[in-house]
Amino acid sequence: MMLLLNGRLRAVWRALSPARLTTPAAFDDLQGGALLLQSASTDVYENLAAEDWLHQHLQCRDREVLLLWRNRPAVVIGRHQNPWQECNLKLMRDKGVKLSRRRSGGGTVYHDLGNINVTFFTSKKGYNRRRNLELVISALKRIRPHLDILATDRYDLLLNGAFKISGTASKIGRTSAYHHFTLLCNSDKSLLSSVLRTPHQGIKSNATPSIPATVKNLWEEDPTLTCDVLMDAIAEEYARHHNLQNQIMLIDPKDNLVLPEVNKFTQELKSWDWIYGRTPKFSVSHTFSVDHNLSGAEVKLNMSIDRGRIESCNIEVLSDWLPAAMCDQLASDLIGSKFCPTETLVLASAHLRFCPQDNELHNKWNVLCEKVMAIM
Repeated sequence: MMLLLNGRLRAVWRALSPARLTTPAAFDDLQGGALLLQSASTDVYENLAAEDWLHQHLQCRDREVLLLWRNRPAVVIGRHQNPWQECNLKLMRDKGVKLSRRRSGGGTVYHDLGNINVTFFTSKKGYNRRRNLELVISALKRIRPHLDILATDRYDLLLNGAFKISGTASKIGRTSAYHHFTLLCNSDKSLLSSVLRTPHQGIKSNATPSIPATVKNLWEEDPTLTCDVLMDAIAEEYARHHNLQNQIMLIDPKDNLVLPEVNKFTQELKSWDWIYGRTPKFSVSHTFSVDHNLSGAEVKLNMSIDRGRIESCNIEVLSDWLPAAMCDQLASDLIGSKFCPTETLVLASAHLRFCPQDNELHNKWNVLCEKVMAIM
């Protein structure tokens, strides 16, 4: 049974005193020692914001909370990762796949509506990833006893001892903690493998790298395992474990009456400074051909990027192909700008306004700029 927190149950919420409406204490009145929540949103930024809000405000000292959520296509990188090193950003832009950075560590994962996300909130003392994974395994075994699922020492879930169906990450605060992980049900594996494969070579970074794995959908093992079936099973097992009535509260991460000031969390998570600007310092060394009809027409590009902005840049090109002064000016102008194709395009276009009306020169310049933007 599901209760809609921003519908019928909201009347109960509003019946609380106004002072308590602005505090997470209202959750205490709606449920006992544990909570079973599901997000009504499929937006990755809103869901990560709700997760952060719950972690910060519930302060799970004496209670536990389970949040179930799903997203439209998105790539989620860990707090200390480099997106240029982890995924194909150009393909993601072309396909409309969002990029987000979560506050927990761990590796990069792909989300879509065929993937379930599970977050266990506990006190810092009650934090136990193994127990959480065993609960999910028990839930799956209860409805499909034939499934061969085990938890690894890295706290991933494997199907048939070989196929990864879940990746895990966590965040531990001063008094509270959360452990979240994915569960592959019927995700688009073709798109998953494409967007999680970086096309870039020559990146040097100390960012946390992801570990590649062979994945499989639970649906491939048993076509009756839909996302709804899996979420219901996990909710029932959680309710059974905590002696709850199986009532899932549906929360809307956009609703500031339910989650006061949650929109501030969402806006921060959507910002360029958070998604890209938190990338650990890295360098790019890349060589590419720009004219197959001219021997030696190669561009050598070397950049260092700090906090998502270009710190140094050097562009070397054969002078018979393009004047070196143009490349030097572009390299100089790029310093301090964001390492992204949008700002580079603006700078590159500005240069053409001051160049002679030479179509061949303009075409070569556009080829160069397209090559530079392709690595961003």
